[in-house]
Amino acid sequence: MKSVTRSLRILEAVAQHQPVTVGELTKIFGLPKSTVQRTLVTLNQAGWLRANRRDTTRWEIGARVLAVRPAALQGSSLFAAAREPMVLLRDALNETIHLSVPDALQCMVVVDRVDCDHAVRTFHTIGDTSPLHATATGHAVLAHLPKSEVDELAAGTLEGYGEETITDPVELRAELRRVRDRGYAVNHNQYRPGVCAIAAPVLDGDGMPLAAVAVSLPDSRFDPVRLAELGRLVTDTAAGITARHLG
Repeated sequence: MKSVTRSLRILEAVAQHQPVTVGELTKIFGLPKSTVQRTLVTLNQAGWLRANRRDTTRWEIGARVLAVRPAALQGSSLFAAAREPMVLLRDALNETIHLSVPDALQCMVVVDRVDCDHAVRTFHTIGDTSPLHATATGHAVLAHLPKSEVDELAAGTLEGYGEETITDPVELRAELRRVRDRGYAVNHNQYRPGVCAIAAPVLDGDGMPLAAVAVSLPDSRFDPVRLAELGRLVTDTAAGITARHLG
């Protein structure tokens, strides 16, 4: 129980001070550096913590924490910035809107959802995870990550979930270039059969992706003729969230 309590206290301290170094945590708790490091590694392996993308000596909360307690986001500036634009986008399209954040290169995690009123609609539970290479939100994020991180993902196994899933690294890189060029990503039955989505990234001040906002709809209501219109609305919504978050 002592080690569990220590792990939870360190997890809470990382959440409060992130991104934080081992040395800083050692000073906070007065524990040996080796003990703190071992705890951090254990929490990282379990998906609760991750190394900061820009400075790997610093630790921050992993997105999977949100799968256990999504309500924790409600006090964050990202959640507050995203909520109203998501509602406005839902009202304009009457389709389900999702906000997802990346858990490093492991997956995308749904952290907020605004439902439409169609009897037939897509549904993702808060905390649901999905692969970056097979989803619109994942492509929106990947398109704005450094080449080294995309190469790292592409070097692994790109699992196929259906005939439309992109599993070839060369094809994936080409698709990410298209996403960057037009500003939004499209998922047409790539992950779940019969489910489509259009997504755009929410960026930080350095142009790095913090999250992705997406309109999700059944294939039966996906109209390619409206793709440019939907892409513009989603892109404008993501840009609005970015501006509100940074402002």
